[in-house]
Amino acid sequence: MAHKPGQLWRSPQRQYNHGMLQAATAWLSVLIAIAAATGVFVVLALRTLTRPARTVAGGTPPDYGLPYESVSFSTPDAITLKGWWIPAIVPRATLVFCHGYAGSKAPDLKYVPALREHGYSVLLFDFRAHGESAGTRTSLVCNERQDLLAAIAFLQQHGIHQVGLIGFSMGAAVAIATAPLSTAVSAVVADSAFAELRTIVAQNLRRRGWPSPIATLWTALILQVASRYSGCNVFHSDPIRWVGRVSPRPLLIIHGGRDRDVPVSEAIRLYELAGLPKELWVVDEAEHRRADQVRPEEYMPRILAFFDAWL
Repeated sequence: MAHKPGQLWRSPQRQYNHGMLQAATAWLSVLIAIAAATGVFVVLALRTLTRPARTVAGGTPPDYGLPYESVSFSTPDAITLKGWWIPAIVPRATLVFCHGYAGSKAPDLKYVPALREHGYSVLLFDFRAHGESAGTRTSLVCNERQDLLAAIAFLQQHGIHQVGLIGFSMGAAVAIATAPLSTAVSAVVADSAFAELRTIVAQNLRRRGWPSPIATLWTALILQVASRYSGCNVFHSDPIRWVGRVSPRPLLIIHGGRDRDVPVSEAIRLYELAGLPKELWVVDEAEHRRADQVRPEEYMPRILAFFDAWL
């Protein structure tokens, strides 16, 4: 077959190879774009998750007429935590408060007057990257266990060797996952705790309209990166892995039946795996961390009765 001068002739095989190369290049470009978009999303999601906006709103002890001392102590990884020590009128025991994600010690002051009058001294402190404490990122439970252990060690240095823990949401999860690590812990109250961090992250994505399988896949990826980013295994510190070791310390689990942030099924899972003694109080009409508002006449008396019985 004749060809005009200067005309490039390609055999069918060469044309096929060229087409395959173009297709492969196109697919590679798509994969690179997907990988880049995935990386950007994971980084943004991780930053949002681990760097919550700080808040110190909620008042100070003088606003409640409470005597107090500002205290600070350091974690094993040299993070300085800030807190308030509020002594009881006639001390009978000591409680350590553990606040929720993106919160601080301040809002929980509302519970202290009743506890103090009942004989409970209280230590409230801010977890790392929260409130007035140092640190730039949270791991939600993993590193926060070291924060709580540092708070307990601070009390032990001042002659207090037995404490009760009371935690809310993230703080409740931290309390459950930390209690087995310290012989100083004598009782635990966990209000609105999650059993597994992956459940809560996936739940949040689904509430934003993500299909369940995709939300589950992305959650696994985000938390794998979070483990490397935070320097600790966030899966290993899930409360579901530790709640069975809280026993023989008594555990009171409080949860709202209408909780959309942490489904009540999480509380039931924790209760079923917990050893004795244990209690579960589900307030059917309460949303996340709203049991005290829905049942104000019952909330604090239950907590006082629990600590009275076990401390």
